[in-house]
Amino acid sequence: MSSKNAARTADRVTYVEFSLSSPAHPFVAVSALDGGAAQLETFVPRGAGSYAEYFSITGVEPEVVLARAHDHPSADARVVDRFEDGGLFEFVVDGGCPAVFLGEAGAFPCTVEGRDGSGTIGAEVPPSEDVATVIDDFLEAYPDADLTRKREQSYGTPTFGPRYLQAALEHDLTDRQREVLETAHDVGYYDWPREVTAEELADRFDISPATLHQHLRAAEQKLIALALRRA
Repeated sequence: MSSKNAARTADRVTYVEFSLSSPAHPFVAVSALDGGAAQLETFVPRGAGSYAEYFSITGVEPEVVLARAHDHPSADARVVDRFEDGGLFEFVVDGGCPAVFLGEAGAFPCTVEGRDGSGTIGAEVPPSEDVATVIDDFLEAYPDADLTRKREQSYGTPTFGPRYLQAALEHDLTDRQREVLETAHDVGYYDWPREVTAEELADRFDISPATLHQHLRAAEQKLIALALRRA
């Protein structure tokens, strides 16, 4: 294989998509409510098996969503922004979530949505992972799931691309939040696979990983709200 063809192969991922039917998944349960719909906007690894999932949920009062989330102790939920017909929510999860399962398996969840009481979850599997193993392990872990799509495609964009970063830098981030977020973006912290760990990034600022995550989390919430705010 020529170096050019090898580069093309390395630049591709396998996209897999599953349907889910169990209301045990919060985004499926919310969509079963009259008029409810949930869509994952972005997915941010926190480290140590923890992830922040940002969902736009419409057709349901935010307080109802929070009450449902509290029934799932593995998810720490909060409202990031309120819309006329719903809101943007952050769910910090560390287990029991299909998206987390795929993330821990080395895939990148890029499509998660619930509509009419059923769910869809799609993920990009990089060449470094065995696609068949990811699929088989997911179906074994979630018996209500069915594989509905599998295709090769180009790599998706990083979790935070230039459009999202610029939206944050031009608005109300503090100087420290802007510095940490911009550096994280530049050194590949938000790339998939990640180019630098949280510990390595924290060392650049001579702060603890916990403090780094505090700065990033505050900046990310503002970033997501600004990028997705509705008129």
